[in-house]
Amino acid sequence: MTIAIYPGSFDPITNGHIDILKSGTEIFEKVIVAVSYNSQKAGFLPVDVREKLIRESVEGIRNVEVMSFEGLTVEFAKKCGAEVLLRGLRTSLDFEYEMQLAQTNTSLYNRIKTIFLISKPEYNFISSSGIREILMNNGDISNFVPAPVAQYLMK
Repeated sequence: MTIAIYPGSFDPITNGHIDILKSGTEIFEKVIVAVSYNSQKAGFLPVDVREKLIRESVEGIRNVEVMSFEGLTVEFAKKCGAEVLLRGLRTSLDFEYEMQLAQTNTSLYNRIKTIFLISKPEYNFISSSGIREILMNNGDISNFVPAPVAQYLMK
């Protein structure tokens, strides 16, 4: 069974993340959405809330698990028996950063492969930081995030 890890902070998860995840489930037998966190830093949403919202958002998508981890992504991948990291690309700027990250991960664990999936054009401008900015200015985020996330954040 080919297991892919889809790592990120997902703070919060967006429709673009869900699009990449759905594409990943068409390629891999199992995709683990790996919510990364740093216990030394406060995120926008607590990790347990992010996990809950992601689980609600991926209901009905086959072969998906949601887990959180702290530390190196490659170490988490080893623990899960994964040899693939799934990453989404929105723009060419993302590619530069993601390529360096992929090369670093491969140098840390030579069995890990990074697969890049291109987001649909309608999701290119959506980012978690953009969602947070819209929220802080009382904007409507409902078109940019899954319904469970919008409902939670609009409270």
